[in-house]
Amino acid sequence: MIDIILNYFTNSSAITLVVLALLSVYFVLIFWLFIFKNSQLSGLITNEKKSLETLTSRDSILSPLSGLSRCAKTSRSKPLLHACEISIIKDASEGLSWLSIVSSTSPFIGLFGTVVGILESFAKFSTQSKVGFSIIAPAISEALVATAGGIFVAIFAYTFHQILTRKVYELNTYLKAQSEILIAKA
Repeated sequence: MIDIILNYFTNSSAITLVVLALLSVYFVLIFWLFIFKNSQLSGLITNEKKSLETLTSRDSILSPLSGLSRCAKTSRSKPLLHACEISIIKDASEGLSWLSIVSSTSPFIGLFGTVVGILESFAKFSTQSKVGFSIIAPAISEALVATAGGIFVAIFAYTFHQILTRKVYELNTYLKAQSEILIAKA
């Protein structure tokens, strides 16, 4: 298996190697971003959930762990709490657009690598007098690796984007519920 991979990289063109390197950077970037944002959002959701439970219990006080606590100290007006919600959600969703960008561009980057690989293969075939399917098929299959890599990266990026978007929505729900309770109690 390792021999096949090394042989592939040895016989690949510079463009194909650049495409695969870029897709590798994308892959590392999306995993790092997902792990970081997922842990950050999980912590925020846990804090807001506990704060909502405290706010709806007998204590009826806003937990200092809540993101709304800094805004609710000064005033409990609807516009101020709404602005605070927007600020928290903006900060929580920072970086999610990169996942969307990667999921939409990586298949095209892979396709670019495939097209260049196929063009280079046909350029090599032009010097030969007889070219059969047994010669063309391996060259095209090697070129298609770039498309497969692009789709592979896009699947993870899109999935991570959807998971994190759902977590931002959940955070937003907890914030809105707390705001409504604070406004009603003011």
